[in-house]
Amino acid sequence: MSAVGNDLDDTRAWQAVLARDRAFDGRFVTGVHSTGIYCRPSCAARHPKRENVRFYASPQLAREAGLRPCLRCRPDAVSRDEQAVSRALALLRESSEMLSLDGLARATGYSRTHFQRVFKRAVGLSPAAYARALRAERAGAALSEGTSVTKAVYAAGYGAPSRFYEANRERMGMEPSAWRDGGRGVTIRWALVDTTLGPMLVAATDKGVCRLSFDEDREALARRFPNATLEEGGEGFAELLADVVSAVEQPGDSRAIPLDVQGTAFQEAVWRELRRIPPGETRSYAQIAAAAGKPMAVRAAGSANGANNVAVLIPCHRVIRSDGTLGGYAYGLEIKRELLKREAKDGG
Repeated sequence: MSAVGNDLDDTRAWQAVLARDRAFDGRFVTGVHSTGIYCRPSCAARHPKRENVRFYASPQLAREAGLRPCLRCRPDAVSRDEQAVSRALALLRESSEMLSLDGLARATGYSRTHFQRVFKRAVGLSPAAYARALRAERAGAALSEGTSVTKAVYAAGYGAPSRFYEANRERMGMEPSAWRDGGRGVTIRWALVDTTLGPMLVAATDKGVCRLSFDEDREALARRFPNATLEEGGEGFAELLADVVSAVEQPGDSRAIPLDVQGTAFQEAVWRELRRIPPGETRSYAQIAAAAGKPMAVRAAGSANGANNVAVLIPCHRVIRSDGTLGGYAYGLEIKRELLKREAKDGG
């Protein structure tokens, strides 16, 4: 059993520490046995080695283990605001229903206006927006696992399938059933073009680009969308293709190009944040996770980065490690380095 309690395991606690997530201050403390101190999850000090760390549900338990409080982050002085946000996050994660702002405020002893402000400052989203994203993410995860649409939407807390479709039709592009079933009922037009970065596959539905990759062919596209109707090129596709090629050869702000991508709520939140990174700039995985509303989910942000179906247009190449190194890239570091080089040159 985790030392931090039944609602939070050691893996999630360590992720919160790596992300310096203030939303977890007050839920546990980090005991660093090599130095004999304990800290808040958000402590700004250099991260200890994982093998030297144990988590404690309270400062008292850490003191009983022979540790003393950090003088930098002062873990014994967790504010009432931090405790209120931690309580609200636990309630939202545990509930299968939408909780009202009034109910959350009462549970934390705050007025609704003050609680809304405190929560948004700590988490980056309003309580309602956080609950909606959490509910959509649960439904998306269930769909990805092969659960039927009806079962997934009810299990996620939607009152009826129609409410799920209304909330997610624009966000997801394809209908959830088509997403789960390999593009069934969808026509995808595609082309292979030569670029200065190598051969590039571009594919699009009537709603927008659904695949941009390097060194892939029609067979790879068919494996990704086995039940879609694939049609090569076409007159109506030519203009979109030209825009995509231009965005790759001269990378910049490509947000005007329509996309048709599908993912969990968190994946799509990450992709939106990637599109907001200005050309010539980079972000760390921790920064992207925080901007997407889940500061502790650094690894999940990396996974969402890797699940990106449309290279360059969703510029996952603009994400690097916190230490400044490039990290990985699905199409090789040479392409990532070249894209960043071109954007830096254009931005300078």
